[in-house]
Amino acid sequence: MAFLSKLFSNARKPEGFLGRMMVNGMNGGSHARMAEWGLSFVSVGEKDNVLDVGCGGGANLARLMKLAPKGRVQGIDYSPVSVSKSRKVNANAIADGRCMVQEGSADALPYADSEFDLVTAFETVYFWPDIEECFRGVHRTLKDGGSFVIVNEDDGLTDNNEKWEKMIDGMHTYTPEELRTHLSAAGFRDIGVHLDDRHHWLCVAAVK
Repeated sequence: MAFLSKLFSNARKPEGFLGRMMVNGMNGGSHARMAEWGLSFVSVGEKDNVLDVGCGGGANLARLMKLAPKGRVQGIDYSPVSVSKSRKVNANAIADGRCMVQEGSADALPYADSEFDLVTAFETVYFWPDIEECFRGVHRTLKDGGSFVIVNEDDGLTDNNEKWEKMIDGMHTYTPEELRTHLSAAGFRDIGVHLDDRHHWLCVAAVK
């Protein structure tokens, strides 16, 4: 139990050996199925410019590049372990100039205004500081009509949220209504909520 607690504590910011184990796990299993489920609610143009905030192990960058084969996909994460793994997984695309991965934080996105057609956040908003301010940053980087898609493994509607929040320092499992409220306050519109009742997955999509 102590080992699992230490492992899952790395979900916030993967570090060291356990962090490498965590990012490897992010790229497969239920995380992969959940990501594919979430992306089923996204319309991605083949030439779209896409940003994945909290890119983790980099598997979702590869998925997004398949959906935007003539576009460019960028990833950002504040964990050096995650950045290293993402760069390794997508090394060929990075060499071809189709992908870029850098270290940075959701509360200080180093991108131009109106740069992206789509911004995604898989399993990461739980840890964002001042979430409305982070959402305003995402809003700033999106083009008019661009989309922001959040995919979470926990919908915040069961007792599981308390278990995870006790195990992982600094984690908050948002309910659909909490995310809707914060997104609206940050300027987003057309906010749609999708739930998977079997797994309690949550996908929230919003438009600038």
